Amino acid sequence: MARSGRTSAGIAILGTGSCLPSHVVGNDEVGAAAGVTDEWIRRKTGIRNRRRAKPDEATSDLAIAAGRAAMEAAGIVAADLSLIVVATSTPDQPQPPTASVVADGLGAGHGAAAFDVNAVCSGFVFALNAAQHVLAGSDSPYALVIGADVYSRILDHADRRTAILFGDGAGAVVLGPARPGRGVLAGRLAGFGAERDLIEVPAGGSRLPASAETLAEGLHYFTMNGRGVRDFVNATVAPAITAFVEEAGFTTRDVDHFVPHQANGRMLEDLSATIGIVDGHTRFSYEDFGNTGAASVPVTLDRAARSGELDDGDLVLLAAFGGGMAMGLSLLRWQRPHPSLSTMYA
Repeated sequence: MARSGRTSAGIAILGTGSCLPSHVVGNDEVGAAAGVTDEWIRRKTGIRNRRRAKPDEATSDLAIAAGRAAMEAAGIVAADLSLIVVATSTPDQPQPPTASVVADGLGAGHGAAAFDVNAVCSGFVFALNAAQHVLAGSDSPYALVIGADVYSRILDHADRRTAILFGDGAGAVVLGPARPGRGVLAGRLAGFGAERDLIEVPAGGSRLPASAETLAEGLHYFTMNGRGVRDFVNATVAPAITAFVEEAGFTTRDVDHFVPHQANGRMLEDLSATIGIVDGHTRFSYEDFGNTGAASVPVTLDRAARSGELDDGDLVLLAAFGGGMAMGLSLLRWQRPHPSLSTMYA
């Protein structure tokens, strides 16, 4: 288990942004293909709608739009960036990294480091921790961290276990210098490889390359053992969150905003109750956007920021879990943007 512990480097989130495709897909539409009803989907997941990328939209397109919004909120331009990290498990293509496409699309020019992180739905928090450490050890002030996924391209739309859950989207944050008493306080990353088969796309890699046979067998589709994932969250993620917060010097009742991966509404309700988050302090976006993979934490964070829910000095807990299995946690003191940018979050 990797720990970042407390940081004295003073790195904070300076701005947030998101991009959700314009095409709204309701439960009736996904339910018809999966053989379930709107009532069944809402009862099992709490999801009502999700967004779907257009045929000509790729992960990088959503990531670029989210990144631009985050930079605008932070008051910086692409030339200010020294690092761009894109968390995704649905890259534009196997090579080059989607982050390179994003860097070029944003006009970051030559010199900004750009790489991808694939920790599936935990990816954004993994990328956030990585970028924080890079900035803390350098003289470069700004990094752009993006979570983006287009899961509609890898779903079997007849599989009710997965097709009803996922939507497409991207969320982003700009990291930079923190004011005293603000910024990232602690982080923790963990992996549980023995349980990697709970979530997977079996074919398309070096072990089982894509072929006519793998396509015919549907091995290029995303698969998930939902019951196994729920058991993993209950047995592993919940106690890890509680221990992480306590080791940072707080209790979960001190948390002003809990921003978890939006896996399933019912699961999140149970998780919040189990770890003792005060009622009303968990931030949600699943009802409107579904599970957007690595985008779900930054999309939810951006929604909370732009709605005015996050006040300067609030204690914010980010928690993500996903294929691998993997878990990423971050605890931070929220830093409001410069007053001249405050209308961005009104």
